[in-house]
Amino acid sequence: MGSRKRLMAEQRKEARKNQFFAKLNGCPTSPRKMRIVADLVRGMEVEKALQILKFNPKEASINLEKLLLSAIANWQAKNEDAAIEDAGLFVKEIYVDSASMLKRLRPAPQGRAHRIRKRSNHVTLVLGVKSESNS
Repeated sequence: MGSRKRLMAEQRKEARKNQFFAKLNGCPTSPRKMRIVADLVRGMEVEKALQILKFNPKEASINLEKLLLSAIANWQAKNEDAAIEDAGLFVKEIYVDSASMLKRLRPAPQGRAHRIRKRSNHVTLVLGVKSESNS
């Protein structure tokens, strides 16, 4: 049983060598607001996605821009000799999951209290490389 787990772990590790990703954990924005911005850049080329995030007025776009730059830096670390412009990088996957909630109480009329849920999220961004076999 132990050898099978080790084999599966090695296979996952090999698959990760070809993936270029970045994770943002515990971002203090609600997942719903973050998904709106994430949907804008899903499937786009990296340069175009960076421009969209840079000029988007939403607060979530600032964090996603930093995350995308981090994923690009991770790609550069694994491909030191290649140029970004020639690589054909695009946003292959981007998904937003909810993280822990801070629960607070706000005073309400007649001695009651209403619960406030301050939501946060986890974002995972995976870059893909367009194959040059189409040329």
